[in-house]
Order: sequence, then structure tokens, then C-alpha cells
Amino acid sequence: MTARPIMTAEALHEIAARPDAGKKLLICDCRYDLVDHALGAKQYQAAHIPGARYIDLGTELSGAKTGLNGRHPLPKREAFAHFLAQMGLNQDALLVAYDSGGSTYAARLWWMARWVGHTRVVVLDGGLKAWEAAGYELSAEVPEARPKGNFVLGPERVRLVDLDNMKSGLGRTDRVVIDARANDRFHGQNETIDKLAGHIPGALNRPCTQNLREDSKFKDAASLRNEFEQLLNGFTPEQVVSSCGSGVTACNNLIAMELAGLTGAALYGGSWSEWSTQPEAPVEI
Repeated sequence: MTARPIMTAEALHEIAARPDAGKKLLICDCRYDLVDHALGAKQYQAAHIPGARYIDLGTELSGAKTGLNGRHPLPKREAFAHFLAQMGLNQDALLVAYDSGGSTYAARLWWMARWVGHTRVVVLDGGLKAWEAAGYELSAEVPEARPKGNFVLGPERVRLVDLDNMKSGLGRTDRVVIDARANDRFHGQNETIDKLAGHIPGALNRPCTQNLREDSKFKDAASLRNEFEQLLNGFTPEQVVSSCGSGVTACNNLIAMELAGLTGAALYGGSWSEWSTQPEAPVEI
């Protein structure tokens, strides 16, 4: 297993230059826009890290929507493991995810890969922004399809909680929900995506942007640990459920906690976009 959930542009550049990179490395471009859903694919077509393949949050990193299970419901584990194999992922390959720079959409792939049992997965720290800042080239060439990889579904390496678990957890003194949305959305002051404003009762707010420096790279481990421990105020990582709008930016908080050495937190996959559609689910503003 990789020691850290993130990788520098310099390290990725060195690995990509190795002769066995074709079998031992799979780079995935996860750029996306919550308003213009086609923007990420357009950006990829224009320029991307050489050899990278595009993965779409709305289709390939999400399952079927029912209207009550959120904007980006998780697919079946078996289906996603099959998708990764079809992409050409091998059991011993390093999977590297990147996006424009905020490491939000890339974090979703990082979490999902571990969810289906892949351990060698990292996020490119600083994303495409860091790659370009390091002086490395981009390409508009779409790589040829790879042979099917030998990756198969394995044990879950992360924790997931569902709607029923969240409902039964309301008011429990041994659980804390941390919401990764922006402060104004958390407080119900500027909801522009989901139909209902507010947050899950009792939740705390930690906008995922607070995990990053001005250059879009993650803060150092000591700083992250200090900030999260102040927020947790005695709660252990295992008592944390990470939530957000639709189970995407919550994964950024989970990466930050891993970097801080605070492992074991769970993801609420449906997050606010699922919770807010339930007829009897309480809402706090």
C-alpha cells in the first residue's frame, strides 16, 4: 500500500518515464463541473497529462439515480471493479487521479478505488495546476484503449454508511458528522445546487478548501492534524462521518484526515443531496 494518499508532480513524472509504465501506471483525469457537466471532458480533449484517460464523475464514478438517492450515488462495487479492469487497471498498478487542482473530483476516485479493494492509488497533489507549474508538457492525444487489466474486486479498504445508518445515528454521542460544503451552503444561506437548504442536524462544518494552500496543494500533515483535532474536540477518527453535497468533496476531507494520521472515518455516500430529498429527514439551518 502507498504510504501517502497524495503524490507530487515530480514523482509522477519520474514514474511515467519508466519502461514498464504502460502496465504499472494508470493516470486518470477526473476534471468535472457541477453546473456544466460536459466541461471536464472538453478540457481533457483540449489538453491533459500525457497518457491520462478521462473518467466522468456523472457517469463512471456514479450509479443510477432514482431521485431519492442523491446527485452522485455510488455504483455497485462489482460494477465499478469491472469498470476499472476494463480501463486496463492491473492489481499491482499505481492508479493516479487528478483534476484541475482542488483535488475534489480526484479524491472521489481515490476513495472509490479503495472501496473496491485497490490499495495502490494516490491523488496528484495540486492537480493539473501543479503539473504545469513544474514545467511538464500536456497532450491532446487520446491514448489507445489498454488491454483489460487483471484487477478484481477485493475487500473494502474504507468505511461507508448509508441513509438508514445516518438516520439511526442522529443524536448519538459517539458520532460526529463533518460537512465539507462551503460555509454558506452549510448554513442554508446560498443553496444553488440542491432543492433544500441546510444541513444534517448536529453536523460540523469543515469546507474542504481549508485543507489546501494557495497553490492548491494540501497543507502539511501537522497543520491538518491540529486543525482537525480542534474541530473534533475529543471525537476519534472512527467516530467521524464525512459528508458534503453528494459524496464527492467529503472525500477531500477524508484524504486530509489520512494525511494528518487520523484514519478510520466513514463516508456518507448520499450526503446532503440524498438526505434533503427524504420526506421526514430533519433539517438544521
